[in-house]
Amino acid sequence: MVNIKTLQDISTLSESVELECKLAAGRDGKGQLPKNFWPTYSSFANTRGGVILLGVKEKKGNFFLQGVVEPQRLVTSLFNHLNNPQKVSVNLLTDEDVQVITIEDRQLVLIQVPAASRQNKPIFLNGNPLQGNTFRRLHEGDRPCDDATVKRMLAEQVEDSRDRKILSGFDLHDIDIESLHRYRQMFSSLRPDHPWNALPDQEFLRVQGGFRQDRQSGEKGLTLAGLLMFGQWPSIQEAVPDYFVDYQEQGEDKGSHTRWLDRVIPDGTWSGNIFDFFLRISRKLTADLKVPFLLKGHVRQDDTLLHRALREALVNTLVHADYSDRASILIKKDPEGFLFRNPGLMRVPTEQALRGGESDCRNQTLHQLFLMINLGERAGSGLPKIRQGWESNGGTLCLFDTFTPYDQTRLEMLWSKSEEEKGKTPGKRWEKQPKRSSSFSQQHLP
Repeated sequence: MVNIKTLQDISTLSESVELECKLAAGRDGKGQLPKNFWPTYSSFANTRGGVILLGVKEKKGNFFLQGVVEPQRLVTSLFNHLNNPQKVSVNLLTDEDVQVITIEDRQLVLIQVPAASRQNKPIFLNGNPLQGNTFRRLHEGDRPCDDATVKRMLAEQVEDSRDRKILSGFDLHDIDIESLHRYRQMFSSLRPDHPWNALPDQEFLRVQGGFRQDRQSGEKGLTLAGLLMFGQWPSIQEAVPDYFVDYQEQGEDKGSHTRWLDRVIPDGTWSGNIFDFFLRISRKLTADLKVPFLLKGHVRQDDTLLHRALREALVNTLVHADYSDRASILIKKDPEGFLFRNPGLMRVPTEQALRGGESDCRNQTLHQLFLMINLGERAGSGLPKIRQGWESNGGTLCLFDTFTPYDQTRLEMLWSKSEEEKGKTPGKRWEKQPKRSSSFSQQHLP
């Protein structure tokens, strides 16, 4: 909350991604909601929330208290409009979110706009979420969202699990059988007496959520989870055109002509699906970790908290991704640490996610498929365990999401934080990324 008590507090203000000042004098000079209030309300609600100050005048980048002569009239008008669905889709404000503040006989109105939950997004104007009526806050401005972004918000609103969708026309012929059988071998070795081991492949997929029939329509086929987890690359591309997974390993010499020491992308030599990507990448992530000499029952333990933290970070990235968005899955490894990036914003605030205890997984079937082979964590405990495993080895961890250039979530795990890194904005050290080969869609981030 912005703390405004004196004229000095007003003079030190500067507009930002979470603060907007408006004069709000109205035609009679006594106070009226300005027309540009509503795009700001929408943009704050659809981003991270923010504060709107009414009665503050800007001149050449400096702010002065003008005041609102009749603030109660303005507040009444505000709540009348907030509860009109033709003006704005949802009222997020309570009485506690609106304050009238008196400073030296002048009054201003402070409005704290909370971030909307995914169940309420998009917050839009004029009874129509499309055609530029939905806004997000970028830097100091209210930017209209394109229709594709709004449609993703609408899908997030109604679909608790995005990967249960039945893909019409997709069946067992679209599955990479070797991938599925590798998974089944892992499953049976971990659960040798499980009754599912005796099931044929399609029935095994069905009980795991990879194949489904709609009870009402009778439509049946692979689910999005089944195809992403075990599918063949051409079939995945057909169903999910923006899907792309990318692993890059870079060496010490950043100026070298060799842009990476190792790279894994879907190139036709392997299936390209999520399960095979996990198997290939998890080994590479942990290949050169220093393992302390630990014995358990006279057997050396090579699987440490650090190994588990990196595996969990990889699973977490894959199961929380929004595969309808234009960013790719990107995993980076270099001598300084790791980057895990997935398309889609956090469904749970980052602070809460790191504390644990609250879970809202975007792809619950994928998550369950990994859990059944003892990978991943339940009930919002994944990120706390990642953090514990990483920080116990002296590393630092940063989790954040961003709207630019596409919606994405980034988990940065550095071995240690140098003085240079301490003053660096999250994400800056990874900004210079190699360009993708021209044979791949430029809609994806590199």
